[in-house]
Amino acid sequence: MIGGGGFIGSHLVPRLLSRGRKVTVMGRSAFPGRGLPTGAEYVSGDFGDAGLIRSLLARHGEVIHLAYATVPNTSFDNPLGDLQENLPATVQLFAEAAASGSRLLLVSSGGTVYGEGSTLPIAEDHPTQPISPYGVTKLTLEKYAYLYSVTHRLNVVCVRPSNAYGDGQAPFSGQGFVATAMASVLRGQPVRIFGPLGSVRDYIHVADIAEGIVATLERGAAGSSYNLGSGVGRSNVDVVEAIRPLMREIGREVQTVHGAARVFDVTANVLDCSRLQNLTGWRPAVGFADGLRRTRDWLLSGNA
Repeated sequence: MIGGGGFIGSHLVPRLLSRGRKVTVMGRSAFPGRGLPTGAEYVSGDFGDAGLIRSLLARHGEVIHLAYATVPNTSFDNPLGDLQENLPATVQLFAEAAASGSRLLLVSSGGTVYGEGSTLPIAEDHPTQPISPYGVTKLTLEKYAYLYSVTHRLNVVCVRPSNAYGDGQAPFSGQGFVATAMASVLRGQPVRIFGPLGSVRDYIHVADIAEGIVATLERGAAGSSYNLGSGVGRSNVDVVEAIRPLMREIGREVQTVHGAARVFDVTANVLDCSRLQNLTGWRPAVGFADGLRRTRDWLLSGNA
C-alpha cells in the first residue's frame, strides 16, 4: 500500500489485515508517522524508485495507491509542481503493475475530478471538468490508468472518495474542514469560511471510506470507477452549526470569520454512490453526529 501510513491508511490497514491479507505499507519517511498494527510491514522509500516497486510487486498481488504529494490550494499555487510531483511516478507505477500482473486500486478524488455539478448527486458518468490543478492531475492519473488497462492489460479499479473526515485527520493541512474547524475552536480561534455559506460538500467518515475501498478491491470491476460518499450535501455553515453543541459541551463557543470565495472551490459536490452499493452492498455506517463526536474526542486526546 503506497501512502498507507496516512489518515485513510491508518483505518484501512487494520481492515485488510482482518481479512487475512498480507499488508506492506510504503512511505517516504524512515518510520511510519502513525503506528502500524501488528502484522503490517513498513518499507521506507520513494515509489518513484522503479526497482523498489518491482521488488515489492513481486511479493504482492495487489497494490493500493493512496499517496499524493499536494492538496488543492497548494496545487493552485504551483500547478506545474503538482504535475511533476505526482504524475511521472504514478504512471511508472502503472507500467510496473501491468508488467507484474498485479491488481491496482487507484484512490482518486470524487470531490475534485467532476468540477461544477450540473446535477446533484453526481454519478460516475457525470462529465469531468475539474477547476483546480489538483483535480486535473487526479483525472489525468485516472486516464493513464485506463490507457494502461487497454494497452497493457493493467487490472485497475478506481475509487473516488468525497470529503473524508474523522479521528486521525490532522487539522490545518489544507484539507479537512471538519478537523480544522474543530481544532480552531479548541485553540480559541474563529473558523474560517470562504464565501457566505462556504461550499457544499459530501462528508464521509474515514471508517466508511476504508470499508468502501475494501469492498471495491474485492468486488470492483477492472477498468471501472466508483464513488465513495454519503450522498448528503452540507455547507461549511451547516458543519459549523453541527459542531456548535459538541463544543458547548466542553465549554467552548464557536466563532466564524468569512473570506472571499476561492476560485478553485466548486460550489457544491455531492456523490451518487449507488453503483458501489448495488454491486457490493456497501453503505456508510457512521452517522454524521457520531463521526463529529469521535473527531472531537480524538482532537481532545492530544493526538493531533
